[in-house]
Order: sequence, then C-alpha cells, then structure tokens
Amino acid sequence: MLRLLDRYILSRFLFNFFSSFVILMFIFIFQTIWLFIDDLAGKGLDIIIIGKFLFYLMPNLTEKVLPLTVLLSSILTFGTFAENYEFAAMKASGISLQRAMLSLIVFVLFLGGVTFYFANSVIPASEQKIYNMRRNIAKVKPAAAIEEGVFSDFEGMSIKVDEKFGEKDRFLRNVIIHQKTASNVNNTVIKAKTGELVSSERSDLIQLVLNDGHYYRDVQAKDNKKKRKYPFAKADFEVYRINIEIPEMNQDMEEERDISTDKMKNVGRLIKDIDSLKNDNLRIVGAFSKNIVNRMGGFVPLNTTDTIANRSPKIDQMPAQMSVVQQEQMKAMEEDEGDTPITAPIAEIAAKDSVLKQPKISKDSLAKITNVLDLFQDWQRVQVMNAARNGASSILSSVQGKKEEMQKRYKIYNMHILSLHKKYALALSCIVLFFVGAPLGAIIRKGGVGLPMVIAIILFLIYYFVGVFAGNYSKENNIHPILGAWLSTLIMLPLGIFLTKRATADKGMMNFSAVTDFFKKLFKRKTATT
Repeated sequence: MLRLLDRYILSRFLFNFFSSFVILMFIFIFQTIWLFIDDLAGKGLDIIIIGKFLFYLMPNLTEKVLPLTVLLSSILTFGTFAENYEFAAMKASGISLQRAMLSLIVFVLFLGGVTFYFANSVIPASEQKIYNMRRNIAKVKPAAAIEEGVFSDFEGMSIKVDEKFGEKDRFLRNVIIHQKTASNVNNTVIKAKTGELVSSERSDLIQLVLNDGHYYRDVQAKDNKKKRKYPFAKADFEVYRINIEIPEMNQDMEEERDISTDKMKNVGRLIKDIDSLKNDNLRIVGAFSKNIVNRMGGFVPLNTTDTIANRSPKIDQMPAQMSVVQQEQMKAMEEDEGDTPITAPIAEIAAKDSVLKQPKISKDSLAKITNVLDLFQDWQRVQVMNAARNGASSILSSVQGKKEEMQKRYKIYNMHILSLHKKYALALSCIVLFFVGAPLGAIIRKGGVGLPMVIAIILFLIYYFVGVFAGNYSKENNIHPILGAWLSTLIMLPLGIFLTKRATADKGMMNFSAVTDFFKKLFKRKTATT
C-alpha cells in the first residue's frame, strides 16, 4: 500500500514539476529574447544561428527556473492533496506528513546532485559557447558590437554612440572614439556628430565614416624638455574615414576562443584560480608597498651591532692615545710575566688615559632648533618644500592608481569565490525550497494556479532579489563572497524548518488566537486592578 502511495505522490509531483518547468522556461526565454533583441534582430543572421544562441542560453536560465519550479510544484502538489482531503485520509490511516514526503525527499536529493553536476559542467560550457558566439557575431556584423550609451571594444578601439539607426543600425549619432597604442595607452580621441559603417561583400574592410568632428592626439616627445610642455596635435574635420579589417564573412559562428571568465569554469578550475589570484594580489600589494617605502625613504634599516663593546685590548693592539712611556711599561710587564695577556688593569689604564686625552665636545648647537627648515636659507626652504610637495603628490597619484587596479583585481577574485559557492548553493536551494513549498501547500490547502502561484512567485522574488543584491555587494567587497552566495538560501532555511513543524503539528501559518488571548488577559488584569 505504501509503495502505491509513494508512486501516486511522486507521479503527481513529477507532472507538476515538468509542466511548471516547461512553462517557466518559455517565459524566461521570451524575457531573454527581449534582452538580446537589439543584438540579434536586423543583423541578417540565420534563424539557425539565433536558435543555437537561445539553446545555449537555456542552461544559464536553469539557474533561475529550477528553484522556482521546485517551489511551485511542491506547493501545487501538497496544496491539491490538502484541498481534496487526501492528506486527511493519509493521517487517518496513520501516515504522517514526513512519511508522505519520503519519496519526494529522495527525488529532491537526487535532483540536488543533478543540479550540482549541471552547474559544474553544463552551465560553464554553455557560457563559453554564448561568449564565443557573441564575439563572432560582433565580428561578422560590426554594428552588433556597438552598444548605445556605453563604451564598447570595437576592433582595437573603444567607441561610444548615443544612438544607432537606419538599415542594420549602420548610422551612428554623437560618436566618441578612444584609440590606444600598442602599450594600451589612450592617446587619441575622436569626436563626431554623425557616423556611418560602410561595408561591401567584395571587400575584407569595413569603413567607419565620421562627419563634422574633432581629432585630438597626444604627441610622444623624446626630449624631456618637450615632454614637460605636453605636446599634442588637434584638427577639425568634415569627413574622416577609418578603415577596419574584418574577418571573412563565412566565419564559423561557434569558433572556440581561449578566453574564460569565472562563469566558464568548473569547481576544480575555480579552486586553482582562486589560490593563484590570492597569491598574485598579495605579491602585487607587497611589491608596491616596498616601492612606496623606498620612495619615501622611510624605515631605513640601521646597523645596531656594537663593534667596540666586544673588543678586548691587547698589547699588539695598543690604543693610539697611550704615551710612549706607558707602552714601554706594558712591554716590560709582559716580558716579566711571560705571554700572559694584559686584561682588566691595562684596559682601565688605557680607557682613563684615552678619556683624558680626548678633546672636549662643545654643546650641541642643534638642541634649540625645533623646525628642520630653520637649518636652510630662504631659497633652499622653497626648494625643499616644492620637492616634498611634488614627492607627496606623486606618491598619492601612484597609490590612487594602484588602488583602482587592486579594486578590479579583488573584484575578479571575489567573483571567482562567488561562482564557486553558487554552484553548491544552487543544489542546496532546491532542497530547501522543497521544504518551504511542501508544508506551505499543506497549510494553505489550495491547489491550482491561483493562490499557490502568487505565494510561490512572492517567495521566489524574495529569494532571487536577496541573492542578486548579496552577490553585487560581495563583488564590491562590501560583504564576504561566501555570505553573498549563501545568504538567500540561509534566509529560506529557517522558514522551511518553521513551516515543516507547523504542518507536522497540523497548525496554521500563524496562531493568531494565542495573540488575541494574550491581549484579552492583559486588559482583564488592568480592569481588575482599577
């Protein structure tokens, strides 16, 4: 009988699970199409290429769809059982809520393992495919690589446009271009009111035609005197053409590239790269700290060993301050006593004689000086102050530049930690959300797609937005990345424990009668005392 019951509960849950998964996946796919509509529509792409692009996006969408599916299907299943009094029949037969959930618990644990494998293997591969496809589409269709309102990397330069319009978005408005040298230094800025991307099927070049603009370029001078003048070249133009070499139009859209981000790596690769990134960051910070200390001239090591304290005076090494008579007397004493070295008495005599022979040291002439600048003349003070100001300004600029660099490096480091723990958190979240949805459905006693759908969406939005905000905060190093990955799951965990206890005891969501009884007793006490 119990086997039949387990099969029945499992079949009902699987029906709700797969139907909810398919519907939610289609909803998220259409939402994704709207996100990428500007990159895909009107670019002359084959429908097969667009289909492959959306197919590669589906594993990434599973990260959002799967937790919501588990939550919704568990609420629907157990809400329908409670609404049709099937749970009442189970309890009358001596079957508890935990025993009724046993087959589903086994399935959800298996689903958690499959989810982890999916997050560790399938999602990184799909992210790699999506990235390669977008890069190849951008090369074959250059307008797809240029986004409105932001700087985009476009064939070795950064370009920003306010608006794209016309056939295949070939016309541009308010164009700003930054061209970089081989050493990745931005030395050329071009601004134009309008622009146009001109291409031909018979040519391997695409021409960027700019109209009514300005050209500015920093000139690299070899002479130091000319460098101080910051030479530059500036020109106004009516038409300016830039020829850009593009790949062949029959390029494979799925060509692989040796580029990987944190989302394209599995657990083993992430652990290895996290350790490498940590060591690199510590090495860079340590080297920069030593450089700054050396430039400041601070913390210069001093020689603290005393070269005189351990020296014992010998006849062969007589102090220069001894008189000739004293030296003759010491030699005579040595001849009488053999080769025994002269120790303490001779040292005392030598020390006393050397003290008497030393010239008197005049009083310290710097004792009354409280400001170091008082040691210099007026024109020297100006030079010292300017040198100090320039040195401090140079160090502050270096520190600020290194700070921005290290912020980017630590952001990448935090993103790797976040991606690593999100793989584990995604698997556990499916289990936790099941223990939230199943008892919640038994408590509300409603099936169908009405109230259960509303409750499931509200809980999922709380779970999802807490995860998004925590992830963004952890990337900026405001909270630890591990906490950012696990926060949404940790919030749902006590809710699942609370609801499971309430459903097991056959209690409602909240016992409002206890609250009202407390206030009634409180008011009765006040009236009795008055």
